[in-house]
Amino acid sequence: MEYVRLGQTGLEVSRICLGCMSYGVPERGNHRWVLPEAESRPFIRRALELGINFFDTANVYSDGTSEEILGRALKDFVHRDDVVIATKVNGRMHPGPNGQGLSRKAILREIDASLKRLGTDYVDLYQIHRWDYNTPIEETMEALHDVVKAGKARYIGASSMYAWQFQKALYTAERHGWTRFVSMQNYVNLLYREEEREMLPLCEAEGIGVIPWSPLARGRLTRDWDEQTARSETDEFGKTLYAKTADADRKVVERVAEVAAQRGVSRAQVALAWVLQKPQVTAPIVGATKMHHLEDAVAAVDLQLSADEVARLEEPYVPHPVLGFR
Repeated sequence: MEYVRLGQTGLEVSRICLGCMSYGVPERGNHRWVLPEAESRPFIRRALELGINFFDTANVYSDGTSEEILGRALKDFVHRDDVVIATKVNGRMHPGPNGQGLSRKAILREIDASLKRLGTDYVDLYQIHRWDYNTPIEETMEALHDVVKAGKARYIGASSMYAWQFQKALYTAERHGWTRFVSMQNYVNLLYREEEREMLPLCEAEGIGVIPWSPLARGRLTRDWDEQTARSETDEFGKTLYAKTADADRKVVERVAEVAAQRGVSRAQVALAWVLQKPQVTAPIVGATKMHHLEDAVAAVDLQLSADEVARLEEPYVPHPVLGFR
């Protein structure tokens, strides 16, 4: 495993981050396909064995049970100081007023709730889970600054939004002397490359670490286009991501299959290697519900694609509607 700095910080993270949305209580939250605790723990253990030290979750995943499962597993398998734990805030956690968002009230409540579920005194990276259009960014950034100064988070990050919004947040923090975002968790893969237009160049210019979510396009890049899985059949959000560009996306998937066959490696390795070779990318966030998902992810770190292979993979792409911000 390789380790790199997250943005311009001194924090060292593995080049693969294990995404923990796949782990939780199936009856809680919006995803019935998640693995319950007994089935989740072997994946967290194996990730550690493979050298992964970076784990990403969110308060909203499976109604908080993802955080609980991750926290218990890490406590049993590793020393707290040897791992980097990232979680997120914004999603609805209870009905009625103030049940979601990035207000001061919500952030200060949810960081404490996340720490309790994770069973730790601090998280390494606390991220806003999309932009909150109902809260002034000044309120959000000051609250996040106070979370860091209270020792409850070491760094703060953001996730999918417009580049102008991210720049506004960076400017707001600098203007007031508040803690600055160090990372951007955005949607980047061979089927969705719109972030190359503005967000990735902005992150490179500002020294921001990039930790893409869904680098395998929810598994679509790892199998034939018409092949279905238990997740794809029930993932309503995932269905919206590719509905308008199916013909072009199918061609990209076919190119991935061609390059993988010629290299004698899995499609997942090829698709992840493409993401990893982007100079702005620190660590793609990979979900794993089968053990070979982890093995493929780690193997992709050492797979170097040629310029010709990259060009072949990228050639069928067409512009996509802006996706993933909500």
